[in-house]
Amino acid sequence: MIELQGIHQAYAGSSGPVEALRGIDLKVETGEIFGVIGKSGAGKSSLVRTINLLNRPTAGKVIVGGQELSALPAAELRAARRQIGLVFQHFNLLSSRTVYDNVALPLELSGTRPYYIKQRVDALLDLVGLSELASRYPAQISGGQKQRVGIARALASQPKVLLSDEATSALDPETTRSILALLRQINKEFGLTIVLITHQMQVIKQIADRVAVLDGGRIVEQGAVIDVFTHPREAITRSLIDDVMPQELPDSVLARIRLLMAGGAAPGRLLRLAFAGDESDQPLLSDVIRRFGLDLNILHGQVDEIQGRPFGSLAVFVRGARDSLSAAVDHLRLAGVRVQEVSHVQ
Repeated sequence: MIELQGIHQAYAGSSGPVEALRGIDLKVETGEIFGVIGKSGAGKSSLVRTINLLNRPTAGKVIVGGQELSALPAAELRAARRQIGLVFQHFNLLSSRTVYDNVALPLELSGTRPYYIKQRVDALLDLVGLSELASRYPAQISGGQKQRVGIARALASQPKVLLSDEATSALDPETTRSILALLRQINKEFGLTIVLITHQMQVIKQIADRVAVLDGGRIVEQGAVIDVFTHPREAITRSLIDDVMPQELPDSVLARIRLLMAGGAAPGRLLRLAFAGDESDQPLLSDVIRRFGLDLNILHGQVDEIQGRPFGSLAVFVRGARDSLSAAVDHLRLAGVRVQEVSHVQ
């Protein structure tokens, strides 16, 4: 559905050009929710605005629905943009227009007949749960309700793609969850392709199918969300995941580990285990204890879900014969568990 090829974006700076995007290659499949995450200044907003050519890239191709937007003349580009909805961080509603009229605006601008406008707007307000607020003005509704108006307005022209630029960053956690649930509902009901820009890994965890990690204008890591969570390769990815599932062990746990590593006749090893999906349902730890005759202490752990698929991490201290420990680690890895041995504790 969306393909970016060799995208570069440069802006004029006080001491020369500033590169916001540096060779972005990206494919988003039809009907998926694709997340793009990065810290402030990573180039996220520059990236999302190249997809509908609100920002025209300095170099590279933008292809949406089989059309190379970057090669279209102005009139055809305007028509193509109607197939791409955009939801903004700060809502961008017109304060002088009611909820109903804000949603109707794109249809009015495209010359749609009033009868069809009413049908479409009524259906959209029902979809986002705002039918009873149709006559209110933006100042009379909450932030979450404003964002629902923004989503309805973005859907008015029946786009095939929806771009969400930090759409939940100004909302409280409960409202954020409700807005993300609405986006997931829209994705499932209409097969809408959604590109979600955010700096919050919690947002990615709740809704995205795949994710790309942006750093310094480059994509440094991408893949299925559950794979990126359980097998992060880059330091920036690990730091972003840390907001959802802390990677560092608490001081109290580290103190217990030091005591365990200092005592006992049999050798011991501190292991970090990461697991997801099917292996989460297997009694792997009890299996290795029985099979290899080990003593195992669970020191710290977290378990969560990504769209119904469990994933988590455990810190365990394992004591036993050296050969048995090595065999147990191999057994866990063969079962799909990511095993990292921590040989030094600060």
